Amino acid sequence: MPIACYAQRLLNPFRGVINCIRYESAEAVTRDGVRWDIYVSNDRLLEGMDTGRRVQISDIRYGNWSPETGLKRGPLYPSDDFRYLEHRGAIVFEHLLEVHDRIPFPLQDRFELWLLDREARPLALLDSAVRREDIELDQSAEWRAGESCRESFTSTVADRLALEPGAEGAVAAYLSRHINVRAGSSPAAQWFERLPDGSGAGMAGIDLDAALVGRELGGGEFPPLLLATHHQDAVHRQLYSDFLRWQAPWLLALPVLDRQTRERLECEACARPLLVAQQYRLYPEIINMPAIRAARVEAMLRRSRPEDGDGDSVIPTYYIELHPSPTE
Repeated sequence: MPIACYAQRLLNPFRGVINCIRYESAEAVTRDGVRWDIYVSNDRLLEGMDTGRRVQISDIRYGNWSPETGLKRGPLYPSDDFRYLEHRGAIVFEHLLEVHDRIPFPLQDRFELWLLDREARPLALLDSAVRREDIELDQSAEWRAGESCRESFTSTVADRLALEPGAEGAVAAYLSRHINVRAGSSPAAQWFERLPDGSGAGMAGIDLDAALVGRELGGGEFPPLLLATHHQDAVHRQLYSDFLRWQAPWLLALPVLDRQTRERLECEACARPLLVAQQYRLYPEIINMPAIRAARVEAMLRRSRPEDGDGDSVIPTYYIELHPSPTE
């Protein structure tokens, strides 16, 4: 089996991408392009099992690595199984040393699960998968704002929304409700295989009308920023715009952005310099390099004065996919 190097989105809610180096049951992953975690799962446990459905097996931490600190090994266990896992982890680690400076890798999670609106059109991206066998149908057709959003997102139109008085994360909760209401009283989600021209081939889904399986949608039906914002009044257009501005440091990691959108997102992202400094290595293109460089300098100054932090919620690096349910 060849070694695969690819990127995959972190979803529900969208929180950027992970870059992954995978060989059989071993993989190294990074969320910032600097710190890599290496995991190995014991695929021997799958022998004789029904592999037609997704099976979660435990992982062990081979170690973590960065150019500054080198390799820090995980626990060692004297056993035949551990030696089997150790071999695969070592292969991934050796490849990591060769290719770690080639990120970002190509985005390969072409299977996408979309929450549908009342007209059965893609509304918000809920999940994605690199391989067909990783498609998961046993999940909720619900968009989630996420913990970071609840902690730090607000909107310029917050005073014009029907918020719960005094509720923590009230704007994020309102946004979640509004998006899910747009899915109708019986929300449905559908998996699509996105094709090279941007179109999508409809697959199975969650609470989905069987007549929709096998349909084809053009690339323009899928919102490039992963959330449909059309057909809204002025207040809600601004709410959605504020949310996408808040997400800008992560959205810049998406490879398929037109030049105008990328340039706008770069400007908006610089309002959150700590996240820009964490994420910029994963951007496939940077148009306004002086602005991104200035944001990185600002982040360095803020780190030297922690009391002057800007409230950026920088999520620590860990392997999201160990959790089988949608991430928050």
